[in-house]
Amino acid sequence: METSLQFETPDRGEEDARADLYGLLAVLFYQPPTNEILDSIAGAPSDGVGELPDVWRELQRACREADPEGARDEYESLFIGVGKPEIFLYGSWYLSGFMMEKPLAQLRSDLLALGLEKEDDVTESEDHISSLCEVMRHLITSEDVLHGSIATQKQFFAAHMQPWVQTFCDTVIQHPQARFYAPVARLAQAFFAIEMQAFDMASLQE
Repeated sequence: METSLQFETPDRGEEDARADLYGLLAVLFYQPPTNEILDSIAGAPSDGVGELPDVWRELQRACREADPEGARDEYESLFIGVGKPEIFLYGSWYLSGFMMEKPLAQLRSDLLALGLEKEDDVTESEDHISSLCEVMRHLITSEDVLHGSIATQKQFFAAHMQPWVQTFCDTVIQHPQARFYAPVARLAQAFFAIEMQAFDMASLQE
């Protein structure tokens, strides 16, 4: 895994790595990991020096030690719960303190402008962390000149993820029941921090 992500001269290897990591986080936060996912992460390459490779290796250790049933129980305890989850996965909650509020309406408007709509079989609202990671993955891999641009990625991330994702990650990391998902959140937090820094560097070069 790359230790840094640079935007000055986009390289498909780095862009693919970004897209893959967004995709992986989308999967891990959308539902409990299957045994296949645990094995895939545990057996993936783990080269590099720095915070991101370090937290990646921490997640790999957690995957080797985890079992699907235990991870499922943890996911349901943290993110589903009875009546109210321990930790919300939705941006509107962190931005407004409520679900289905103005931040979600603005997100839907921006998604519509990008030509993106929620599929009929998706039950989660668009501000779910997994849905936002999927949008970022789509923007990175898009061959459309406008949608695939760094400017579009930066604008979407800054508007709909940057204001709350680090708080969300902190909440997961600090929760006493988060054994498997604490390493997941540390990986997400390190990755999002790199994204923010890279987008800031891109702004200076504009």
